[in-house]
Amino acid sequence: MKLSSRTRYGMRAMLELALEYGKKPLQIKAIADREDISNKYLEQLIAMLKSSGLVRSIRGPRGGYMLARPPAEIYLKDIFVTLEGPITPVECLEHSEYCPRCTDCATRQIWDEIQNAIMDVLKSRTLKDLVDQSVQAKETKNYQI
Repeated sequence: MKLSSRTRYGMRAMLELALEYGKKPLQIKAIADREDISNKYLEQLIAMLKSSGLVRSIRGPRGGYMLARPPAEIYLKDIFVTLEGPITPVECLEHSEYCPRCTDCATRQIWDEIQNAIMDVLKSRTLKDLVDQSVQAKETKNYQI
């Protein structure tokens, strides 16, 4: 399974918003510049995240975007599903009628385990966890220099 750029870039944009949580709103251009994402593409991603209630916009000259909730309350699963859709490695996991072998297929169990493992990771981690990892990685890098 390969993640789309939409999910990879959207997750990075959400991390930028989480790193600035409690401070000022971030403008699209600032996030795009920091993460090397096109403004137009990022606008589309932010619109999806906003419509799902993960991000909110602030109007005005000092406006921009902020997380709608604290980073500790936003699970990576919510971001992932908003941007990527349901995690389904094979069609028969969503629609058993898709394959007549569905009830006795040995490989279907493996696909189900893979799907559950991915969801378990995404359900167990929040944006706060990513913020902590990001801060720790920067501190380690600065220490080594």
